[in-house]
Amino acid sequence: MTVKAEARARLNFSTDWTYAPAPESASHAQIKPRYDLFINGKFVAPAKGEYFDTINPSNEKKLAEVGQGTGEDVDKAVRAARSAYDKVWSKMPAKERGKYIYRIARMLQERAREFAVIESMDGGKAIRESRDVDVPLAAAHFFYYAGWADKLEYAFPGKQPTALGVAGQIIPWNFPLLMAAWKLAPALATGNTVVLKPAETTPLTALKLAELIQEAELPPGVVNILTGAGETGAAIVNHPDIDKIAFTGSTEVGKIIQKSLASSRKKFTLELGGKAANIIFDDAPIDQAVEGIINGIFFNQGHVCCAGSRLFVQESCYDEVVRKLKDRMETLIVGDPLDKNTDIGAINSKMQLEKIHEYLKIGADDGAEQWCTSCNVPEKGYFCRPTLFLNCSQSHRIVQEEIFGPVLAVQTFRTVEEAIEKANNTPYGLSGGVWTDKGSKIFKVTSKLRAGVIWANTYNKFDPTSPFGGYKESGVGREGGLHGLLPYLNLN
Repeated sequence: MTVKAEARARLNFSTDWTYAPAPESASHAQIKPRYDLFINGKFVAPAKGEYFDTINPSNEKKLAEVGQGTGEDVDKAVRAARSAYDKVWSKMPAKERGKYIYRIARMLQERAREFAVIESMDGGKAIRESRDVDVPLAAAHFFYYAGWADKLEYAFPGKQPTALGVAGQIIPWNFPLLMAAWKLAPALATGNTVVLKPAETTPLTALKLAELIQEAELPPGVVNILTGAGETGAAIVNHPDIDKIAFTGSTEVGKIIQKSLASSRKKFTLELGGKAANIIFDDAPIDQAVEGIINGIFFNQGHVCCAGSRLFVQESCYDEVVRKLKDRMETLIVGDPLDKNTDIGAINSKMQLEKIHEYLKIGADDGAEQWCTSCNVPEKGYFCRPTLFLNCSQSHRIVQEEIFGPVLAVQTFRTVEEAIEKANNTPYGLSGGVWTDKGSKIFKVTSKLRAGVIWANTYNKFDPTSPFGGYKESGVGREGGLHGLLPYLNLN
């Protein structure tokens, strides 16, 4: 009997069946052969006429050509944003700004199916994730901040909140549409104009959002979207007429940005890397905890900066947790992101897959016990089997360093104090999770974990009303909720 068959037998599953394909139709998703830059309300060719390909990671096929923005294009976009701020957006009544943001939210809802399909095609994540999480949550952020647009004086009593001016925003590849909404909505609600750059490998939903913004008749120049590589982002960060930088990405790039802004007047928020710890105590609801672990690291391919990539299990329940975790992992389906049966889609790019493979080798070389599922993996595309590393120690690189992939490092602990000490022993401090049926233990542990967001008996639950951000090398500032307004305002 195979490993998968044994796992299914323990779970009382039949061992002689497989799911029939259930592909999501992509016929309604309109992707143009070429996309230009979105500047001053229009799509315009890049100054140097250069384009790059964006690739479907599940089949390695070209989806579209996308404009390569340069410093000249950034300057043009910033000038458009400054003009729109001075002449239109800052002078517009706040309730009218809120109407525009609300309109964007409604239109995003109406086109949710198309956005979900394109997100999965361009980024590789399973359609269930795009359809049920990314797109609805993106729309929810626009709805939420639309409501704040004319209520800023209530958000900050006794103050006179005013917009900063022009915001430069740089977003990552793991949540392309959601991160765009996460940053655009509060900036627009507070009266700022924006120059936004999506990740080089996942530009399509941001460009589709630009089309939607154009259809919503947002005043030209209020939102400008430039595609490109790191040089484009650097030009935005260093532009002298930008008042605020919002960046989500790696800690290494975040440090470079922080250094470059140190002598400037610009405000900034940085949402950087993470190495989140999930802590399971022996009094926890084990089945619920195992499902939470699966959701926290594998359903999103480990592509979330707050993915629960470290697991601490109390020694007395370690064997049970690992057994159930392996059984559940054996049921996961890796494959076509557009198949509704798929649990784990494609890794975002060939480069990212190579990095994951490097860490798999590092973990094995360092002496950790490696265990992979026996699932089938497509021959074409960038895919990685869900992987456990057991018997890990704090010094292992797979425990200390961020891995953007479906890789989970497992350790044990005996006491509450040991769990807290181990969980905090990392340069990062973005998120974490605690699993126990004791409320007092939840409060004790969460009060001592140095992480910005901590879930109890659940994981990866987001809401636009809640702030998000980290400690230590996981970033500076907060996004989301009432806190997300503050970085875009002067309070007098």
